[in-house]
Amino acid sequence: MQADLDAYFEHLRSERQVSPHTLDGYRRDLIKVTGFCLKHHLETWAALNTSHVRQLIAEQHRQGQSGRSLARLLSSLRGLYRYLNQEGRCAHDPAAGISAPKGEKRLPRLLDTDRAMQLLDGGIEDDFIGHRDQAMLELFYSSGLRLAELVGLNLDQLDLPAGLVHVHGKGNKERVLPVGRMARDALQAWLPLRALSNPSDGAVFVSQQGRRLGARAVQLRVRQAGVRELSQHLHPHMLRHSFASHMLESSQDLRSVQELLGHADIGTTQIYTHLDFQHLAKVYDQAHPRARRKQDSDQ
Repeated sequence: MQADLDAYFEHLRSERQVSPHTLDGYRRDLIKVTGFCLKHHLETWAALNTSHVRQLIAEQHRQGQSGRSLARLLSSLRGLYRYLNQEGRCAHDPAAGISAPKGEKRLPRLLDTDRAMQLLDGGIEDDFIGHRDQAMLELFYSSGLRLAELVGLNLDQLDLPAGLVHVHGKGNKERVLPVGRMARDALQAWLPLRALSNPSDGAVFVSQQGRRLGARAVQLRVRQAGVRELSQHLHPHMLRHSFASHMLESSQDLRSVQELLGHADIGTTQIYTHLDFQHLAKVYDQAHPRARRKQDSDQ
């Protein structure tokens, strides 16, 4: 079974060209499945059946796994069996027709526009790290990049005179995104300092030793900026969520926001319509005369 898994992971890496982050997610999910198989003395992927998968999902749910995590595990398992069927290793999909338990749908955390401006307009240290981190923050918020997209970004993907960045997203799908004026200014201030580090490759964001920054390093720098400027936890995806919500709030153009985010399914983008409705409901409660009158009478 492990040999089949290793071959599948290599297929994902070299042929499907999934990101390292996505590959790690598949690996974590399928390790849970192999642990279950070992526990129940299932020695081949052909031996795993639908009843076993239902039992696995039930066990994971009892251990506190969320519906979203279990849905991802089922998706990982279906992907494995698609590969095994194509390779002639199996002729079934034990996860077919199984749904994860529905859990509470949590809306993504984000910054409102004032907090986003507070973060980006904070003091910038006039040095290598200060300008690099400012350029990263501005680009995350300006263009809605995923963490893996920013980490993998190379100089030849930037077209600052045109205000564009060419991004390789999930499934190595390319999209072209606008880069706002403040992000362009921050990048133009950063790039001369970047050159002084004698970079080892074409990475846009590098360490002082010239090596491409990894995902964990970027997460750490964003978290530190959140503590320093906002006194709160901050992660790269929160900036992407903020970008999406603020764009939708201003434009009301769901299709365009879908394209900017690189979502294959518009249903994924529709989460931001819920966020936008919450904003509108809050404005209504504060501004509508009849809403105010009810609130005042309750006091």
